[in-house]
Amino acid sequence: MADYDPADLQKILMIPELTALDLSFRPMFGGIMGYAGGRVFASLSNIGLALKMNGKDREALLALPGAQALRYEPQAAPSKTYVVIPEALHTCPAELRLWVERSIAALPDKKPRR
Repeated sequence: MADYDPADLQKILMIPELTALDLSFRPMFGGIMGYAGGRVFASLSNIGLALKMNGKDREALLALPGAQALRYEPQAAPSKTYVVIPEALHTCPAELRLWVERSIAALPDKKPRR
């Protein structure tokens, strides 16, 4: 199992190709959560950079060599929404942007606070 530094993964998302997406980050559960418009789109942990995906986009991302459903522990069930992106995407800003945009586009509207 790879052991990533969430802060290093955050730097991957802080590139010029993604600045227009108005991303923000907050520490959570020993990792970092990525937000777009106040909605969670990514989990950055020692496991890797995982994007929240659904439907055909999730299937397409999982089809890439090296992509896998997020599992925080080896014996845990795989996530039905988060997919750890292949390490090859860490150095491919244009392709990474496409996947981040797909993740953000599929997010539900933010629920109003009571």
